Amino acid sequence: MPRKPNVGEAPTSAFTRISGVACLGFAATIVLANVVDLVVGADGLAAALTPTAWVLSTLFGAGAVSALWRSERERGEAWSLVGFAGLLLQNGAFAAVTALRLALPSADRSAGLQALHDALFTLNGVFLALALTGLSVGGVRSALIPRWHAALGLLSAALLFASATLAPLVVARPGPLGLLGLGGWLLWVGWLVAYGAALLRAGAPAGQAVSARPGETMPCS
Repeated sequence: MPRKPNVGEAPTSAFTRISGVACLGFAATIVLANVVDLVVGADGLAAALTPTAWVLSTLFGAGAVSALWRSERERGEAWSLVGFAGLLLQNGAFAAVTALRLALPSADRSAGLQALHDALFTLNGVFLALALTGLSVGGVRSALIPRWHAALGLLSAALLFASATLAPLVVARPGPLGLLGLGGWLLWVGWLVAYGAALLRAGAPAGQAVSARPGETMPCS
């Protein structure tokens, strides 16, 4: 009879590995899209990368839920679902942001559309904060990620949520307040890379799995 995984033990599966690769690909795609947008100034090319980012983020979220759900269900929790909901909501919000970005060049009166674009872009921090909080808390309580990784995610979530809360000021007076969102986003990218690596380790065959060092993970009880 197959051995039943202990509480906090992430299941080994090909899908978990696929989701880890998707997470790393998602991080790379959003960084590339921003570099293209800011450095090259090609909005169309940056927008062409976003559908790939949405697919990869959905695969990542589904894989994280798959890896954490068994452990969470035994504890009566659903942090991974909170995180997955945040990823899906940010996909929807950023679809609107991308559509507005594409519509701006052909708009007769672009001031209103630009303000709407900036507001949605800033408010999207709420959904990123949900994703970071849910998957960080769920990940550390299920022993998938270490404490420092969860702390990184919660710090990023706090910065992004603060930026979204201050959206009226951030949009009306661009300046130092915008650094809240930028700092949170940069931490989000680093968090994604570390999470992708954690999923790859969790999905590796038993003989190849990399065990965390003692003291790196939080007890699940």
